[in-house]
Amino acid sequence: MTESDANPPVSPMSKRFRGFLPVVVDVETGGFDWNRHALLEIAAVPVDLDENGAFVLGETAAAHLVPAPGTEIDPKSLEVTGIRLDHPFRLAKPEKEALDHVFAKVRAAMKKHGCQRAILVGHNAHFDLNFLNAAVARTEHKRNPFHPFSVFDTVTLAGVAYGQTVLARAAAAAGLDWNADDAHSAVYDAEQTARLFCKIVNAWPKP
Repeated sequence: MTESDANPPVSPMSKRFRGFLPVVVDVETGGFDWNRHALLEIAAVPVDLDENGAFVLGETAAAHLVPAPGTEIDPKSLEVTGIRLDHPFRLAKPEKEALDHVFAKVRAAMKKHGCQRAILVGHNAHFDLNFLNAAVARTEHKRNPFHPFSVFDTVTLAGVAYGQTVLARAAAAAGLDWNADDAHSAVYDAEQTARLFCKIVNAWPKP
């Protein structure tokens, strides 16, 4: 065994965030109460590094979910999101299967960067984390890679960087495109939030 094998290089990602891997998450739901309303969509975008060490979007993992037994759906939420639960191409997964799919991609990204834990990044991040934690509790999932309560919130970051807290306005202030017709899709919102996060953090002096 060589010295380099015994002491592998420390990943810049793990050094930057104290062993955490930022993973941008967006959920679409059947309402605002994570204890009562269904989780309907989830998307997760691990943050990656390019060849110059800049933060960029990693590979998105996403799933549509079958509403968990016992959860409720407010029809007004479906009007906002445009989700059609009976759409033939929705290809929804049971909650445990959907979490398995997303968490596996997150753990692979953690392994790539030598990180011990994922930290959820979101716009109003505790909303997403609370729905995620509720699904983890319902399914008794044992391999949740996310920190149970710590988050990075792009509402705060965008407020500091651009004076904007609404995602669409923050994206515009950051020079990012925004398509209102695509908003309220978990994948679109997660990827736009990830672009916003990377833009802000890349502009911040490295510690």
